[in-house]
Amino acid sequence: MREIQFREALREAMNEEMRKDETIFLLGEEVAEYNGAYKVSQGMLDEFGAKRVIDTPIAELGFAGIAVGAAMNGLKPIVEFMTFNFSLVAIDQIINAAAKIRSMSGGQFSIPMVFRGPTGNAGQLGAQHSQNFENWYANTPGLKVVVPSNPYDAKGLLKSAIIDPDPVIFMESEVMYGDKGHVPEEEYYLPIGKANVVKEGADVTIVSFGKMVPRVVLPAVEELTKEGINVEVIDLRSVRPIDYPTIIESVKKTNRLVIVEEAWPLASISSEITYAVQRNAFDYLDAPIVRITAADVPLPYAATLIEAALPSVAKVVKAVKEVAYIKK
Repeated sequence: MREIQFREALREAMNEEMRKDETIFLLGEEVAEYNGAYKVSQGMLDEFGAKRVIDTPIAELGFAGIAVGAAMNGLKPIVEFMTFNFSLVAIDQIINAAAKIRSMSGGQFSIPMVFRGPTGNAGQLGAQHSQNFENWYANTPGLKVVVPSNPYDAKGLLKSAIIDPDPVIFMESEVMYGDKGHVPEEEYYLPIGKANVVKEGADVTIVSFGKMVPRVVLPAVEELTKEGINVEVIDLRSVRPIDYPTIIESVKKTNRLVIVEEAWPLASISSEITYAVQRNAFDYLDAPIVRITAADVPLPYAATLIEAALPSVAKVVKAVKEVAYIKK
């Protein structure tokens, strides 16, 4: 094992797969000459050349459409969005083309491609650059949606996404690119759709994914552990498919559930999990499910309002105590 940054894990995943398969290529804004807006693709132009690491104009709809066409013709594109906020410009190609072509062609075309880039807020970047669309894309049949929380998962899941025969939405966090974690020297893949039980516990289950796991959930669990509350933590890794069996089995053990998600509350991933748990494990619940999401507003610019709007360590601690009926 060695310690590397999140961005390095993503780069290694792409490099390893591109060395094995010449049909894989990367395209997006500033991915080549500038080494990537977040330096994820650093050095890739030098190794693979301008035909496989391609700088595009600022035209997401255009280069997403080119990539879909390339996938239909036997290539395996990796499309980098500078932020998934900008994927809205290309959403017709993602939803109406990439996600549907296998079905609408009766299986004559597969779409082996990855759309990847940062999601969520990264500080004071304004409401238009601070949004979470994991639940939007997870609502689309034909797509898989992956949201890793650490370098180990990022590398193993991206490698699986690149070789998947269907389109994968791979959502990272801008503030996590410099995060470090241990990654094996040897090659490995992680299955898409299998959650990770980060920490086993007996009192309360917390389900989360992406940046919320290291930034909010795990620090909250540290505080709760000091107070003698034994929390089980499940990192979904992907939100389509969702690993419902792992969640259900955990709730059957702890009898309590808190869900933490950075997105807006309406029609969220936490809403879907709440329904699934009450449908399949209602008799095991000893308290109502509590979910923590962003406030139902465009994210403000002021730092104090950002803090008030987003999930926090304090909110998670409070929610866990609420479902455990601990009054303090």
